Amino acid sequence: MAKKSNIKPLFDYVLVRPLEGETKTPSGIVLPDTAKEKPQVGEVMAVGPGNSCDYYKDKKCEGMVVKVGQKVLYKKWGGNEVKVGTEEWLLIEQKDVMAIVS
Repeated sequence: MAKKSNIKPLFDYVLVRPLEGETKTPSGIVLPDTAKEKPQVGEVMAVGPGNSCDYYKDKKCEGMVVKVGQKVLYKKWGGNEVKVGTEEWLLIEQKDVMAIVS
């Protein structure tokens, strides 16, 4: 169940709640927590307003491509962890989002 967060991203930042990774291999072996890979898919919980024209003088002003509620694939080691309740979520730049998962 998605939680409500009091974090509002700025600029082109995206707040993502990582989805749980696989706990079993395809052959049925249960993986311990230490052997699990870091998840790369998550749900978008909040988005910033997009690039600021004053901040990015040499770039075109752009809006946000991702929207709240979408599942996204993001770079494995990108972003900063933030604590929301008892969960660890990520605050990543929109450029670190590689795909929207449908």
